[in-house]
Amino acid sequence: MLVSTKKLFEKCYCKYGIAAVNVFTMEQVLGLFAAADASEAPFIVQTSPVARDYSSSEMLLAMIDAASKLYPKTVYAIHVDHGVEEHVYDAIDSKRYTSVMIDASHEDFDKNVARTQKVVQYAHKFGVAVEAELGVLSGVEDDISIEDKYAQYTNPSDVKKFIDLTNCDSLAIAVGTSHGAYKFSGEQDIQFDILEEIQQELPGFPLVLHGGSAINFKEIQTINKYGGRLMETAKGVDSYQLKKSIQYGICKVNIATDIRLIWTRVHREFFIDNPEKFDPIIPGKTYVEEQKKFLIEKFELLGATGKAKDFQQVEILV
Repeated sequence: MLVSTKKLFEKCYCKYGIAAVNVFTMEQVLGLFAAADASEAPFIVQTSPVARDYSSSEMLLAMIDAASKLYPKTVYAIHVDHGVEEHVYDAIDSKRYTSVMIDASHEDFDKNVARTQKVVQYAHKFGVAVEAELGVLSGVEDDISIEDKYAQYTNPSDVKKFIDLTNCDSLAIAVGTSHGAYKFSGEQDIQFDILEEIQQELPGFPLVLHGGSAINFKEIQTINKYGGRLMETAKGVDSYQLKKSIQYGICKVNIATDIRLIWTRVHREFFIDNPEKFDPIIPGKTYVEEQKKFLIEKFELLGATGKAKDFQQVEILV
């Protein structure tokens, strides 16, 4: 069942988190829907501009539609992650996406407001929700690359003004996480003092945590054992901090790096252990099951397991 992210956030605020999972391939789409079906958990399936360039938005949407028919009881939204105007307008016009993100966070405050305003005005005509971003996350993911020296936390004193001016529906904030596998350096963690101040400025307003992957150290070790060269200092968001962030208004938790690490581990391990084989279906099946297992655990951690029933009376979007 396709629903609006606004409906998801109204139900989950300060109760549980919604996993927003980036997908590129059929295996990732299938593993996501299978996990959500098994967990009876609502979720958001995300397509980034890079994913749309890789396989085309038509192919991605067709795979998502097919998976929803295989698992008809799933409750989900479809979202464009880190889009600029070209991507978000195309997604809105397709009448398939229930929400879009306009990422003007690298602009100054006024330009960010101006760009976000225009997207919101257009999207709301079609009932599409808009996620904006205030503050800049460091790190690397897809074609996003931001050096730490340019990263900045979201200023709590700016958030209410930004929401009032733009009328966006959710806000991605910079509170210490980053994109990619290297989320934290040293002892740095989520800055809960900043997050608490933001919630006080925006009570009841849905907040988004980008860079929400956990980065399992065992995955890094196994990848390197089978020929990888990932830095073993990689550190993600630990379970305690992720769960704690929900009580401060984090409704949507973006997950991408974790499922990429699983993909890398499964395929490196398979082809090193089976050098005589070349069939992509065998490791593909393993990857679907491994991603499913991982996401079932993630839904449980976020408190979303069994919450699909919250949306039985929600209007279906087509």
